[in-house]
Amino acid sequence: MPKPSFASVALPHLNAAYNLACWLLRDTTEAEDAVQDALLRALKYFPSFSGGDGRAWLLRIVRNAAYDRLAAKHGKQIAIPLDDGDDPPADSLRDPGDDPETALARKQDRAQLDALLASLPVDLREAVVLCDLEELSYRDIAQITGSPIGTVMSRLWRGRRALKRAAKAGEL
Repeated sequence: MPKPSFASVALPHLNAAYNLACWLLRDTTEAEDAVQDALLRALKYFPSFSGGDGRAWLLRIVRNAAYDRLAAKHGKQIAIPLDDGDDPPADSLRDPGDDPETALARKQDRAQLDALLASLPVDLREAVVLCDLEELSYRDIAQITGSPIGTVMSRLWRGRRALKRAAKAGEL
Protein backbone atom coordinates (compact mmCIF):
# COMPACT_ATOMS: atom_id res chain seq x y z
CA MET A 1 0.00 0.00 0.00
CA PRO A 2 1.56 3.33 -1.02
CA LYS A 3 2.27 5.93 1.62
CA PRO A 4 -0.19 8.86 1.57
CA SER A 5 1.02 12.31 0.55
CA PHE A 6 1.60 15.09 3.05
CA ALA A 7 -1.19 17.10 1.46
CA SER A 8 -3.71 14.28 1.88
CA VAL A 9 -2.75 13.75 5.52
CA ALA A 10 -2.34 17.31 6.80
CA LEU A 11 -4.28 19.75 4.65
CA PRO A 12 -7.80 18.43 5.37
CA HIS A 13 -7.22 19.27 9.04
CA LEU A 14 -6.04 22.88 8.75
CA ASN A 15 -9.28 24.32 10.16
CA ALA A 16 -9.07 22.07 13.22
CA ALA A 17 -5.40 22.98 13.62
CA TYR A 18 -6.15 26.71 13.50
CA ASN A 19 -9.11 26.34 15.85
CA LEU A 20 -6.99 24.52 18.44
CA ALA A 21 -4.19 27.08 18.15
CA CYS A 22 -6.67 29.95 18.58
CA TRP A 23 -8.14 28.42 21.72
CA LEU A 24 -4.73 27.72 23.23
CA LEU A 25 -3.04 30.99 22.32
CA ARG A 26 -6.06 33.34 22.37
CA ASP A 27 -4.46 35.44 19.64
CA THR A 28 -5.28 34.93 15.97
CA THR A 29 -1.90 36.14 14.72
CA GLU A 30 -0.04 33.89 17.14
CA ALA A 31 -2.35 31.02 16.15
CA GLU A 32 -1.58 31.53 12.46
CA ASP A 33 2.15 31.53 13.24
CA ALA A 34 1.83 28.42 15.41
CA VAL A 35 -0.02 26.55 12.66
CA GLN A 36 2.61 27.61 10.14
CA ASP A 37 5.39 26.41 12.48
CA ALA A 38 3.50 23.17 13.03
CA LEU A 39 3.07 22.57 9.30
CA LEU A 40 6.78 23.12 8.74
CA ARG A 41 7.55 20.63 11.52
CA ALA A 42 5.02 18.18 10.13
CA LEU A 43 6.49 18.45 6.64
CA LYS A 44 10.00 17.98 7.99
CA TYR A 45 9.06 14.88 9.96
CA PHE A 46 6.49 13.50 7.52
CA PRO A 47 8.84 10.74 6.36
CA SER A 48 8.62 9.28 9.89
CA PHE A 49 4.78 9.39 9.87
CA SER A 50 3.76 5.76 10.21
CA GLY A 51 0.17 6.17 9.12
CA GLY A 52 -2.89 6.18 11.31
CA ASP A 53 -4.98 9.20 12.17
CA GLY A 54 -3.53 12.20 10.38
CA ARG A 55 -5.77 14.60 12.30
CA ALA A 56 -4.50 13.47 15.71
CA TRP A 57 -0.91 13.50 14.43
CA LEU A 58 -1.20 17.06 13.10
CA LEU A 59 -3.09 18.40 16.14
CA ARG A 60 -0.40 17.05 18.45
CA ILE A 61 2.22 18.96 16.46
CA VAL A 62 0.04 22.10 16.55
CA ARG A 63 -0.43 21.70 20.30
CA ASN A 64 3.33 21.43 20.81
CA ALA A 65 3.98 24.48 18.61
CA ALA A 66 1.35 26.48 20.52
CA TYR A 67 2.82 25.52 23.89
CA ASP A 68 6.30 26.41 22.62
CA ARG A 69 4.99 29.87 21.73
CA LEU A 70 3.30 30.23 25.11
CA ALA A 71 6.47 29.20 26.90
CA ALA A 72 8.56 31.67 24.90
CA LYS A 73 6.03 34.46 25.36
CA HIS A 74 5.53 33.92 29.07
CA GLY A 75 9.06 33.06 30.08
CA LYS A 76 8.48 29.30 30.32
CA GLN A 77 5.30 29.82 32.33
CA ILE A 78 2.27 28.45 30.52
CA ALA A 79 -0.52 30.82 31.45
CA ILE A 80 -3.22 32.44 29.41
CA PRO A 81 -4.80 35.70 30.52
CA LEU A 82 -8.52 35.37 31.04
CA ASP A 83 -9.28 38.80 29.64
CA ASP A 84 -6.83 40.00 27.03
CA GLY A 85 -9.21 42.53 25.49
CA ASP A 86 -9.15 40.90 22.06
CA ASP A 87 -12.29 39.79 20.34
CA PRO A 88 -12.57 36.02 20.24
CA PRO A 89 -11.69 34.57 16.84
CA ALA A 90 -15.19 33.09 16.54
CA ASP A 91 -16.78 36.56 16.34
CA SER A 92 -15.62 36.85 12.75
CA LEU A 93 -17.48 33.67 11.78
CA ARG A 94 -21.09 34.40 10.96
CA ASP A 95 -23.56 32.65 8.73
CA PRO A 96 -24.40 35.21 6.01
CA GLY A 97 -27.86 33.64 5.63
CA ASP A 98 -29.01 34.51 9.14
CA ASP A 99 -31.45 37.29 9.76
CA PRO A 100 -30.20 40.03 12.11
CA GLU A 101 -32.02 38.70 15.18
CA THR A 102 -30.71 35.16 14.70
CA ALA A 103 -27.23 36.47 13.97
CA LEU A 104 -27.26 38.52 17.18
CA ALA A 105 -28.49 35.56 19.23
CA ARG A 106 -25.75 33.33 17.77
CA LYS A 107 -23.12 35.97 18.41
CA GLN A 108 -24.26 36.35 22.03
CA ASP A 109 -24.32 32.57 22.52
CA ARG A 110 -20.86 32.24 21.02
CA ALA A 111 -19.56 35.13 23.12
CA GLN A 112 -20.96 33.46 26.24
CA LEU A 113 -19.34 30.15 25.28
CA ASP A 114 -16.05 31.90 24.53
CA ALA A 115 -16.12 33.67 27.90
CA LEU A 116 -16.96 30.47 29.75
CA LEU A 117 -14.23 28.52 27.98
CA ALA A 118 -11.73 31.33 28.53
CA SER A 119 -12.36 31.10 32.26
CA LEU A 120 -11.10 27.51 32.34
CA PRO A 121 -7.46 26.63 33.03
CA VAL A 122 -5.63 25.79 29.80
CA ASP A 123 -5.51 22.02 30.40
CA LEU A 124 -9.26 21.80 30.99
CA ARG A 125 -10.04 24.17 28.09
CA GLU A 126 -7.83 22.11 25.79
CA ALA A 127 -9.67 18.88 26.67
CA VAL A 128 -13.13 20.44 26.26
CA VAL A 129 -12.24 22.07 22.94
CA LEU A 130 -10.72 18.89 21.50
CA CYS A 131 -13.62 16.70 22.64
CA ASP A 132 -16.71 18.89 22.41
CA LEU A 133 -15.80 21.33 19.64
CA GLU A 134 -13.42 19.25 17.52
CA GLU A 135 -15.29 15.99 18.32
CA LEU A 136 -12.16 13.92 18.87
CA SER A 137 -12.24 10.62 20.73
CA TYR A 138 -10.69 10.21 24.17
CA ARG A 139 -7.96 8.08 22.57
CA ASP A 140 -7.14 10.81 20.05
CA ILE A 141 -7.08 13.48 22.76
CA ALA A 142 -4.78 11.30 24.87
CA GLN A 143 -2.49 10.90 21.87
CA ILE A 144 -2.49 14.64 21.11
CA THR A 145 -1.88 15.74 24.70
CA GLY A 146 0.41 12.88 25.67
CA SER A 147 -1.83 12.16 28.67
CA PRO A 148 -3.42 8.90 29.83
CA ILE A 149 -7.05 8.42 28.82
CA GLY A 150 -8.05 8.59 32.49
CA THR A 151 -6.49 12.05 32.75
CA VAL A 152 -8.35 13.15 29.62
CA MET A 153 -11.63 11.91 31.09
CA SER A 154 -10.91 13.65 34.39
CA ARG A 155 -10.07 16.93 32.67
CA LEU A 156 -13.25 16.72 30.60
CA TRP A 157 -15.36 16.03 33.68
CA ARG A 158 -13.78 18.88 35.64
CA GLY A 159 -13.94 21.26 32.67
CA ARG A 160 -17.58 20.51 31.91
CA ARG A 161 -18.49 20.80 35.58
CA ALA A 162 -16.74 24.18 35.81
CA LEU A 163 -18.54 25.37 32.66
CA LYS A 164 -21.88 24.27 34.05
CA ARG A 165 -21.27 26.02 37.37
CA ALA A 166 -20.13 29.21 35.67
CA ALA A 167 -23.12 29.18 33.32
CA LYS A 168 -25.56 28.70 36.19
CA ALA A 169 -23.92 31.43 38.23
CA GLY A 170 -23.87 33.80 35.27
CA GLU A 171 -20.13 34.39 35.69
CA LEU A 172 -19.22 36.02 32.42
